[in-house]
Amino acid sequence: MITTFLLALQFLTRIPVPINRVVTHEQWGKTVLFYPLVGLIIGYLLALIVILLPENSVNLQAAIVLTFWVLITGGLHLDGLADCADGWAGSLDNPQRSLEIMKDPHSGAIALVTLILVLLLKWVTLSELLRQQNCLSYLIIIPVLGRCAILGLMLSTHYVSRRGLGEKLNAHLPKAAAIAILLVSMIIGFYVMGYGSLIFGGLIIFSIRFLSKQRLGGVTGDVYGASVELVETGLLIAVVL
Repeated sequence: MITTFLLALQFLTRIPVPINRVVTHEQWGKTVLFYPLVGLIIGYLLALIVILLPENSVNLQAAIVLTFWVLITGGLHLDGLADCADGWAGSLDNPQRSLEIMKDPHSGAIALVTLILVLLLKWVTLSELLRQQNCLSYLIIIPVLGRCAILGLMLSTHYVSRRGLGEKLNAHLPKAAAIAILLVSMIIGFYVMGYGSLIFGGLIIFSIRFLSKQRLGGVTGDVYGASVELVETGLLIAVVL
């Protein structure tokens, strides 16, 4: 289990984690169970940065927190969001063409605009959030719920992209354990954020699932990454509003 957790931490963050053994497909599937825990670690690191930073400028605080948020994940989920934006805009009626565009390592104008808008929304909402007294609890739980979006999509939506890591994760995911972890995370999220924010986050996941099934016939690894970014952004907006 320790190796599986370290794999999840290595995959979702840029925290240096040595893995000195051959990893099986079953272990890769079980890493998904630790995604919310990795989100919790990210959340605590973000909260620590807020505590250590001087309170002279909330906007600067928000910019530094957001920069670290991107760096600690290596832009992994932003890359998925950019690929989805290009793929969905590049082909309106051909799912296979959309999948081909999403696999292209180059980013188009739509991807860049999408990333700018999402990062802008995150920065502005972080600036507002850091003015609230209970901002740290929100900042800790939001990365957890963002990664719960991956569990929700894995449990409910067909995976369409072959020969990718996501296919192995889906094939070997312990579903009963994943459902239990998802439910526990939702209960904690409800306690911290209230039902309004959770409903809004759920609507975002439902919309992503609906559009992915309509455009692609299911989900891909890029859709998982996009869901993390969009749910995190949506929850920040919901908390501030």
